[in-house]
Amino acid sequence: MTHEKFEGERTLMRIHIGESDSWHGKSLYQALIELFRREKFSGVTVLRGVGGFGSTSVYHTDKILRLSHDLPIVLEVVEYTERIENILPKLDEMVEGGLITLEKVRVILYRSGR
Repeated sequence: MTHEKFEGERTLMRIHIGESDSWHGKSLYQALIELFRREKFSGVTVLRGVGGFGSTSVYHTDKILRLSHDLPIVLEVVEYTERIENILPKLDEMVEGGLITLEKVRVILYRSGR
């Protein structure tokens, strides 16, 4: 198996939302995944937190005594800066409460040459 190597600067976007957030009758994180697929983004990773709080300071946790149905969700997307900038207006429409962070990252990607 051979690998192709790619290196370069991209933007890492993290979208912090709650598990119970929704968009047009479905989970917001699922709607965001579908959006990124339709727009042919390189990929997205969804991380489910074990606990956290946001602007309301209400703590959500997966502990059995305080089982929450609104655990933190973080979506991570690494993409060209221009593509991230172009999709921000749509995200502004979809994400009613949450946090989006952007940072420059250096990417090293190895792909199978099969």
